[in-house]
Amino acid sequence: MKLKENPFTQAIAKGQKQIGLWVSLTSNFAADVVAPAGYDWVLVDMEHSPNDLSSILGQLQVFAASPTTAIVRPEWNDPILVKRLLDLGAPGLLFPMIQSVEEAQLAVASTRYPPLGIRGVSGSTRANAFGRCSDYFQEIEKQTTVLLQLETAAAVAQAEDIAAVDGVSGIFFGPADIAADIGLLGKPMDTRVWELILPVAEKLIAAGVPVGTLVLDPAFAADLLKRGFSFVACGSDASILAKGADSLLASVKRDCE
Repeated sequence: MKLKENPFTQAIAKGQKQIGLWVSLTSNFAADVVAPAGYDWVLVDMEHSPNDLSSILGQLQVFAASPTTAIVRPEWNDPILVKRLLDLGAPGLLFPMIQSVEEAQLAVASTRYPPLGIRGVSGSTRANAFGRCSDYFQEIEKQTTVLLQLETAAAVAQAEDIAAVDGVSGIFFGPADIAADIGLLGKPMDTRVWELILPVAEKLIAAGVPVGTLVLDPAFAADLLKRGFSFVACGSDASILAKGADSLLASVKRDCE
């Protein structure tokens, strides 16, 4: 048995646009609802949701049966957690709150086996089909997506150096936290946030670095993809459910008056 190619890793390396969705409802069943929709990728979140390793496993199993690549965001740049997520078979990781080149290097090292990194070795995991995947150790580092999330003005200022760390697959801008960092808490779509992000993103794109983000405005998401962003999440399962529930109730109340 050979290791399967990670389509998301290959696509962003080739500059192919990847449309994504945030997944934070922590439910296999909710993941089953999303999986047939046909998104190129989803972000299964551990940082701002009650996901644990067991719930992550169930969602990875759901998305593995679909063409959608499930990227996992651990709650922190923690080599022990990273090891466990990779052993579960996570095709890629989005590391939150990367603030320096050194933190970027730690993130990459956590995904690589010695002598190139610090990932612990297990011969029988879900990731290697419990020892059946004969080329796993030789190929996994080529296939694993390593995305680094920049969430402060200081991190954005170091974006080019962080992106240059060997093994980084792409840079993800977090507008909500960047907004908070510059005194605009709760205003991720403020023009001042994007005046900070876009010039740096353009430099990275020009240098061939895949760039991504999350925005809840579908028109703006499409515009970013047209500008050269490689991977953009255009919504979240939780926000879709909340807005849909609110809209349905408001519609019935309005129509029955």
